[in-house]
Amino acid sequence: LFPSRARMIRLFKVKERQREIAENANGRAPVKKQSAGELRLHKDISELNLPKTTTIEFPNGKDELMNFEVYIRPDEGFYRDGTFMFTFQVSPIYPHEAPKVKCKTKVYHPNIDLEGNVCLNILREDWKPVLNINTVIYGLHHLFTEPNCEDPLNHDAAAVLRDNPKLFESNVRRAMGGGYLGNTYFPRCT
Repeated sequence: LFPSRARMIRLFKVKERQREIAENANGRAPVKKQSAGELRLHKDISELNLPKTTTIEFPNGKDELMNFEVYIRPDEGFYRDGTFMFTFQVSPIYPHEAPKVKCKTKVYHPNIDLEGNVCLNILREDWKPVLNINTVIYGLHHLFTEPNCEDPLNHDAAAVLRDNPKLFESNVRRAMGGGYLGNTYFPRCT
């Protein structure tokens, strides 16, 4: 007497498809269902409280929230007056997985390697679903005001920061101005 579960699911899918076809025939675009991650990200972005030295851009338009760029322009510390671009890739299962963040500006920094990988604890082992995009952006901002030589990705930069802060500052300025630092070329970022 009762239809099987598989048959009910197929029937539901057929009905849903018929509804989509009818909506398209009426001139309405089909509504794309947002994942829980997209909904949470939309909320996070609407509640952003960015520092005045930070901007966010959506290169693929506001309809594509899961990939965006953040520009940080520190106004203090070793990196003041530089502009550093980060890309964010957010998973559909966000916030249960941290966003993937890459620095697209080549920078001489103990916590950012030359490939743009970022060493920030909240993007790794300390990520929790209660954290949000705002927290990550403030964490990135903090890396520029307080670089950490205790947990480096760029060990050479960390050693110079630890052993000779004046030389470190000189190296940062030279790299930000564009040109070679040792065998590594750094494009201008000021």
